[in-house]
Amino acid sequence: MTDAVSAYPPEGRGEFFLCDIFDAIPKNDLASMEHPLFSLATRPDRRILNYEHNGAEITVTPSVKGLATIHDKDILIFCVSQLMAALNAGRQVSRTLHLKAHDLLIATNRETSGDAYRRLREAFERLAGTRITTNIVTGGQEVTTGFGLIEKWEIVRKAPSGKKGAGRMISVAVTLSDWLYRAVLSKSVLTLSRDYFRLRKPLERRIYELVRKHCGRQPEWTVSVDTLLKKSGSASPRRVFRKMLRDMIAADTLPDYAISEAPGDLMRFSRKGAVVEGGMPKGLPTLKPETLEAARALMPGADAYALEADWRATWLRTGQPTLRNSDAAFLGWVRKRSQTG
Repeated sequence: MTDAVSAYPPEGRGEFFLCDIFDAIPKNDLASMEHPLFSLATRPDRRILNYEHNGAEITVTPSVKGLATIHDKDILIFCVSQLMAALNAGRQVSRTLHLKAHDLLIATNRETSGDAYRRLREAFERLAGTRITTNIVTGGQEVTTGFGLIEKWEIVRKAPSGKKGAGRMISVAVTLSDWLYRAVLSKSVLTLSRDYFRLRKPLERRIYELVRKHCGRQPEWTVSVDTLLKKSGSASPRRVFRKMLRDMIAADTLPDYAISEAPGDLMRFSRKGAVVEGGMPKGLPTLKPETLEAARALMPGADAYALEADWRATWLRTGQPTLRNSDAAFLGWVRKRSQTG
């Protein structure tokens, strides 16, 4: 696609959403966190990926530019985060978003050099060219369909002033797939740590996604190396993959989560700050199901299970104080957090 003179000309354009929410909380859609839709390769990956797990069937087909990578996914995370922040604020949203490239680069912890803008364009090309065929559910519907991760994109540049090459990138228009937009409208998303964007290794990002998805409802998640290899989408042999996991254990770079090996070729992931030898501590405060519903009402769009885990971690760090009413204490903590952002 050539650089545009103006993003999506008015005739027949329809409404669009302007990405103008500063410091939106990072959000990721559940389906792409659970299933391997993105390449972990650092070089052009032109394999056709086939994946099947628990009834979900996925085929990912690259364009000549290669498969979309997990670093390309930053664009989608930025878009989903902006839309969710707007929905939670009661604003109207649209499948077509207008954004400033500089804002996207800053929000995803990237450089703002000329080379960074070039890589951004390449990411858009891979996202639009990669085709997904799947029956996985988004927004409460199971539809077997084929689509691109984004439907279309367009870059607006300032006209060059006599110098060789294109002018400065001003803004970008991007239209998300119906599939991803439906996930946003149904709030099928989870909050990510801002430190996610500091993870440089593709496998670290993918493992964090999986752990964030599976540890949201429980204090820890234990999974076999074989299953983790399959769900990660890594092309590495099992022996190499296990070595990479052990390197991650030694580096301890995952935000919020600790990794350890367990007998039987298993990996155990648990919340940092809540890891206690021999299991969870005695007297861990418990919450009623209706308390979690009340927390969702206080912070619409938030992951109530993640809030519960954060609150318990705070309780542990502060010396496990005695709570007369754990439900009231939790809701008070959530209310204070919602006011401070």
